[in-house]
Amino acid sequence: MASQTLETFRFGEFDLDVDAGELRRNNRRLKLQPQPFKLLLLLVRRAGSLVSREEIRAELWPDGTFVDFDQSVNFSIKQIRDVLGDSAERPLYIETVPKRGHRFIAPMTRAAEATHPVVVPGGTATGIRLEKALWTNIAELRIAETRRRRHTTIALAGLLALAAGVVLFVWLR
Repeated sequence: MASQTLETFRFGEFDLDVDAGELRRNNRRLKLQPQPFKLLLLLVRRAGSLVSREEIRAELWPDGTFVDFDQSVNFSIKQIRDVLGDSAERPLYIETVPKRGHRFIAPMTRAAEATHPVVVPGGTATGIRLEKALWTNIAELRIAETRRRRHTTIALAGLLALAAGVVLFVWLR
């Protein structure tokens, strides 16, 4: 039986399993198309460093590949952010440096093998669990904030519709 090298990156409540080509959140596989997956992997492998747009182009679209590069990168970044629940305005995972490139900014651990994780930024096992809990809480707060905004918008739209109905009713009498 051939030995298999396992390469997994952990950040927040996510696992990026390179060998399986999967991004998981709490052990549930998430949908991420191949190009966004490759871009996320490139950013994660170079965590903390700015990856220039030219480096992204060379890595994801080698010479001879004809695509609308800017649109493709922007679309890939948007897909990654959607899956991670990240935002460009207040990034937790991917920071955009306009006209220059992107940087993976989340604390991360790298597991050379699933049972023997090696901490990239430094810390103890307890520290890693606390860090993961913190990132989980931040993600949950973001989700709650998005829901609150959505509910507020729906409530305001309903109120406006009701007010318009009352005005129309009074005007037609």
